[in-house]
Amino acid sequence: MARVPRPGVYVPSPTFFKPIAPGAHQAEVDVATQSEHSIFLAKNGVHGLVLLGSTGEAIHLSRSERRDLISGVRKSLDNAGFPDYPIMAGVLVNAVDEALEWIQDSKEAGAQWGLVLAPGYFGGAASQAGIIEWYTAVADKSPLPILIYNYPGVSNGLMVTPETYEKLAQHPNIVGCKMSHGNVSYHVQVSTSPKIDSTKFRVFSGFGQQLGPIVVFNAAGVIDGLAAIYPSTVVRLFDVVNKRPLDEEAIKEARVLQHRVSSAEEFIGRWGVLGIREAIYHVTGLGTLEGGRAPLRGKIPDGAWAEWNHVMKAMSEN
Repeated sequence: MARVPRPGVYVPSPTFFKPIAPGAHQAEVDVATQSEHSIFLAKNGVHGLVLLGSTGEAIHLSRSERRDLISGVRKSLDNAGFPDYPIMAGVLVNAVDEALEWIQDSKEAGAQWGLVLAPGYFGGAASQAGIIEWYTAVADKSPLPILIYNYPGVSNGLMVTPETYEKLAQHPNIVGCKMSHGNVSYHVQVSTSPKIDSTKFRVFSGFGQQLGPIVVFNAAGVIDGLAAIYPSTVVRLFDVVNKRPLDEEAIKEARVLQHRVSSAEEFIGRWGVLGIREAIYHVTGLGTLEGGRAPLRGKIPDGAWAEWNHVMKAMSEN
């Protein structure tokens, strides 16, 4: 039986880079800082990592860099007392054979799942039947269990429908999904579908704004960038809304926490990967202000972080 990710808060980690060396065409991956940040998240209650997803800029790394990053983090977590700590590895390609190559590399490096982006190069023309055929071909041959990753913003608007999830959830090697879009109805339809066994197929949102509502309706949790900065607050929100029965005291606390999280998520929506990396630097001291690779190299405008002081201060009050 395929291993299923446990419910909770997972962090889609940004990839950390060293300052670009004089004369170099791009910055080197900073595996040491990546590992330090991963241990920080594990110590603060995060239930697992997503390495080399969209936030992790996997498409800007070479094959060897991807393998070295996962294996370096895996070794560091093991040495820090977190053996078998959950790692999902992003798979962001459109060809079935290449997707399988990425998954095999991730397995050898120490990941437990592949988070496989829906093939969106021809997103406007792809049918739901075509999506089912593509994922089935990957899952049939994948050496790791996989999750369906639907992010229309990087996939030419491609949307996976609830009916497609219901069909793909029957595959023994497909163990969940991440929906990175604002259609809460799709989250709820899939997480409550009588055709899906939620103990074998976990539904995660990519947006912390949706954490409280979707977990109440049987979703497994979130894969959320804000938790890379303030892990304990996002984890606390999950713990509160995951409580059963959900009593009045828990509901009251959840409302306060969800407001803080949703307000801070606006920063992520505004500044994306650059904002996440810079916020991590300001809050934890990890990384640099000029990290990344073109076209995402650089920093947010001067003064932009300070504009969010009141919102971020509330995130620290946990």
